Amino acid sequence: MVGSKNYYEILEIPTDASQEDIHRGYTRAKNAYSQDSLALYSLMTKEECDEILDMIEEAFTILSDPTKRRQYDDARGINNQNLNNITSFDIQASFEDNTNHQLNQATPTTQNSMSKIVAKKRFTLEFDIDANFEKEIEKTVEFTGAFLKKVRMYKNVDINRMADMTKVSKTYIINIEEEEFNKLPATVYVRGFVYQIAKCLKLNPELVANSFLYRLKSWRNDNTL
Repeated sequence: MVGSKNYYEILEIPTDASQEDIHRGYTRAKNAYSQDSLALYSLMTKEECDEILDMIEEAFTILSDPTKRRQYDDARGINNQNLNNITSFDIQASFEDNTNHQLNQATPTTQNSMSKIVAKKRFTLEFDIDANFEKEIEKTVEFTGAFLKKVRMYKNVDINRMADMTKVSKTYIINIEEEEFNKLPATVYVRGFVYQIAKCLKLNPELVANSFLYRLKSWRNDNTL
């Protein structure tokens, strides 16, 4: 059950997260990788979304149960004193608050839909074409963070717009471009982030994601004790 997965990273919460934090992280993660939010932009395949959603469900199942969470923490050497203060009332109250929040945020399907016209405008790139750089992009097979930044700037997409287009935080976009690998989350998340960035920059998302993930995994292997 423990394996190499870090359930706290998957939900993007600290190891001392409260039950409320866990529910919020779970809801945020599910919303970010649901087909409703990603399929519209064709950023990831259904299989990729399902794989991540399965990991999110697994992480939530363990961390939302105090007993299972304590066993998981013990197996990973995490000394979590906060678990001693969690009561069944806290768990139920947190669950009810989270459920009510989701119900209050729910809107009809028609309100969640984005028209094709709006979507197209949102992802349209306007820039002066540089034939030489276009050839360089076409021939590139190793996509570094620096090169992704160069392409982003060439296509006149600032950090704020990239964050809006991809729903990836500005911090993660910067960390990807600067190759601050130690500041990036679990690999499965990074792949999704880079895939979305490449898609929005009109690059080959599979090639870019695989290339960048190779660099990330190489760095992590070299820096693992």
